[in-house]
Amino acid sequence: MTAPARTGPATDPPVGASPLHPATRAAARWAAPRQVWTVRLALPLAVLLWLLALRTTRLDRIGDLGLLQALPPAYYAALAVLTAGFLTALRTPWLPQRRLAWYAVALITFVHATPSLLYPTLRYSWAWKHVAVVDAMLRHGGTVPDAGKLDVYNQWPGFFAFNALLLRATGLHSALGYASWYPLIANLLLLGPLLLLFRSLTRDRRLVWCAVWLYYATSWVGQDYFSPQAFAYLLYVTVIALTMRQLTLRGRDVGGLGWRPGSYALLVVLIAAIASSHQLTPVMLVSSLAVLALPRRNRRTVLPVLAAALVLTAAWDATVARPFVAANLHGLLTALAAPDRNAVAGLAQLGSAAPGQVLASWIDRATTATVLLLALAAVLRRRWVRRTTLPLLLLAPLVLLLANRYDGEMLFRAYLFALPATAFLTAALLAPGTPHPPPVRTAATATVLTALLGGLLFGYYSKEAVNHFTPQEAAAVRYATTQTPPGSRIVSLTSDEPGGELHYDQHRWTVLANADPADRRLLATDPETALTTALAAGQPAGEPSYLVLTRAQLAACRLTGLLPAAAVDEIQYTAAHLPTLRPVLSSPDAVVYQYLPPTAPGSGTGGGTP
Repeated sequence: MTAPARTGPATDPPVGASPLHPATRAAARWAAPRQVWTVRLALPLAVLLWLLALRTTRLDRIGDLGLLQALPPAYYAALAVLTAGFLTALRTPWLPQRRLAWYAVALITFVHATPSLLYPTLRYSWAWKHVAVVDAMLRHGGTVPDAGKLDVYNQWPGFFAFNALLLRATGLHSALGYASWYPLIANLLLLGPLLLLFRSLTRDRRLVWCAVWLYYATSWVGQDYFSPQAFAYLLYVTVIALTMRQLTLRGRDVGGLGWRPGSYALLVVLIAAIASSHQLTPVMLVSSLAVLALPRRNRRTVLPVLAAALVLTAAWDATVARPFVAANLHGLLTALAAPDRNAVAGLAQLGSAAPGQVLASWIDRATTATVLLLALAAVLRRRWVRRTTLPLLLLAPLVLLLANRYDGEMLFRAYLFALPATAFLTAALLAPGTPHPPPVRTAATATVLTALLGGLLFGYYSKEAVNHFTPQEAAAVRYATTQTPPGSRIVSLTSDEPGGELHYDQHRWTVLANADPADRRLLATDPETALTTALAAGQPAGEPSYLVLTRAQLAACRLTGLLPAAAVDEIQYTAAHLPTLRPVLSSPDAVVYQYLPPTAPGSGTGGGTP
């Protein structure tokens, strides 16, 4: 017997089983003691295996497949036990809802806390960059002068200003202390908006928690690090969830605009925070609200929110962010004129990449395609979901593909924004619709969940040879950015280093991997000329230049195929034997060289060996 879901934005879909009568619940509890004990014991067993895995992980085994090669079998056993326990809980509807909640929290912790607990330094170079921006804004009390290419953060400072305010309020000196835990914090905070969103569509708790599990089991994109994107995405999902929830309150006394004043004011604050923090998320928010407003019955509720998003985004882009918008408007219009090319720009050629990275990339694509196909199957097979706005939310991210200015990232960003809808649709297809689903259905669901979780691990952990940094690498970059004179030029092979942007307002940073193709070819064929040119070109007299080479930079070149392996070895050899380069800090994982101009081989400013 089925019960209608809550009045949603478009329909009252029949979802799942009715809540069991207390007597029936008691009888069922006695009828299936093994299920109850499986659910009770699987979670602590999984936690025990995970803790054991953390103690036996060897980071020196990280290779082409990243952390997947370093994690011991106990880690994968922990995830297998956790998945089995969660599936058993889904098939045991009389258990308290908190059991499912603890399983979801455990999944989030196993995936997102593991790097934070294993790595001695902050993970991911972009997270280091954003820590540097917070530090600079804290030092300058706001806008950072002489920011160079990082001036874009002066035009969308919301995330950084919020963290600077947090540091002042807590007395902390740097965001580095908590940035390592940001992926775990962001994903735990996201759990609230996701629950609000999914509960606005159904009252079947098993479907809700299955959708939550699927969201976290397929969120492989890795945009949860310390960044404006992660911050704005959390707010985006919150705005969409509040809007969807409000649609369930139609017919109640909610004011002439479809909102109570307090609720609408909260939405305006959230939208303003999004508009001031990130370039893409406001566009995605406008697109999602626009598709939600397509059904006439939704417009009284959605149009006021859409109007706020349009006005606040346009006002910000026309004032604070005007320099960036004006400089990039032509490129955006050009991109809009070629949507077919933009939609496939993210499919990079991987012929020269390491075999493990090629495998991981294809698994990422297979995972993405599988999730989207399962969501499409749900639209075709579950008639009630077609009467909701979920299919529209699934299509909303297409606007990002039509204006692809981020090349390889855009397909995956579009997938990320579509993920709440795809997770719920997939859950509608896979979640048990009866208290006792047949074994074949349970086995099929278990197979799909396990395969998707495996895809998550490949997407999230396979690039850790580049994303994690040793203390020696952090010390080398810290020396180059804090112990060299202001105005120094710092040259790196790639941007994959921990904190190359520290004090970016006082140094000039050159990344050789970002050079023109002709210059990159020169680096591969004649590294001596390429390095000398980069270190000497345009540098004022008396201001020194430094070359920083780290383990992660070299790994990035090899794994991504940016440079042939032989060329990477030749660059290392050339730097070590070039008479104009003097090592001022050296360790097994990093070397800092000071450039000594040939005209004055004995000169050099600010570069003694520490």
